[in-house]
Amino acid sequence: MSLPHSLLRAPRHVPLAVTTRGALPELVHYGSIAVVDERGHLVTGVGDAHGLNFTRSALKPLQALGFVEDGGAERFGFDSQQLALMCASHSGEAMHVATAQRMLDAIAAGERDLQCGCHVPTYFATTGEDGARGGWNQLFHNCSGKHSGFLAYCRLHGQPLDNYLDPDSPLQQRVRASVQRFAGRRDLPMGIDGCSAPNFAMPLSGLAQAFGALARGDTPALAVLRYAMARHPDLVSGTRRSDLALMQTGWQAGSSDPGRDGEWVAKIGADGVQALGIRNKGLGIAVRVADGNKRALLAVTVELLRQLRLIDDPAATPLARYARPVVKNYRGTEVGRVETLFSLPRVVL
Repeated sequence: MSLPHSLLRAPRHVPLAVTTRGALPELVHYGSIAVVDERGHLVTGVGDAHGLNFTRSALKPLQALGFVEDGGAERFGFDSQQLALMCASHSGEAMHVATAQRMLDAIAAGERDLQCGCHVPTYFATTGEDGARGGWNQLFHNCSGKHSGFLAYCRLHGQPLDNYLDPDSPLQQRVRASVQRFAGRRDLPMGIDGCSAPNFAMPLSGLAQAFGALARGDTPALAVLRYAMARHPDLVSGTRRSDLALMQTGWQAGSSDPGRDGEWVAKIGADGVQALGIRNKGLGIAVRVADGNKRALLAVTVELLRQLRLIDDPAATPLARYARPVVKNYRGTEVGRVETLFSLPRVVL
């Protein structure tokens, strides 16, 4: 039996981690890692750095780029909080919803103009609090900041609001051009993301290259977005979220002023994608865990940072709960752990 052509292009992932039950591995988490320098050259990695992976929400800073480049923030008075939310997969907390509403108010649009859909806010899954009360609208969707930014781009350029998700619309063509430019690749297979926006697949090396450029602020617009994300990681993510912990750890790598010296930008993507840019090292990093297991993705990411000597002891950082996380059953009994398996080829950074 022959495989479909699309499966022949599947990345050649390798085991990065296992989830144990008792003393035995129960789940094996395959994936790949790419780390690139300021020239976009692969300096180390594991697995297949060149296989195609959808970027999911890790793409958001590049989806916001055209708006910033064209003076949209100045035109509508968007501050760094609103720009951070454009790059966010937020938790639907009050601060996120209020910021999205301010964006819509500034462009004379409303919640009904959004086309992201609605889900129970991520906050409840993250904190374990009861989210059964309902009453959510599209502002609570984790992508409402991105979609508000899309609407703002259309308003800036006098384009209709009702077709902003059409892959052939001027907005989405501009997004494609931004991704091509900073990922260093013109061939970008497209799919539709969970929020209905076009999304692109690329090699992990390309995603890492884009995040290196973002962290370094290689253009004025990228520097604006980097500042916004580093200044407001709580808006990019939310309470007890992993991107918040990653960027807080990056603060420790610089000074105590996150707005000026936050060294890391981080953006998770659904189904096992994590991208980071490390400003003081000039590095871009992309991680993929192919089965989408978030516990494994974050355990691999923390171990990667340790092996790169970007952190020493994870237990002494905000990332402590993501390193070798314990797996518990519904009674709270420890039944296993996530253990990483990979070793990076030796590299001097």
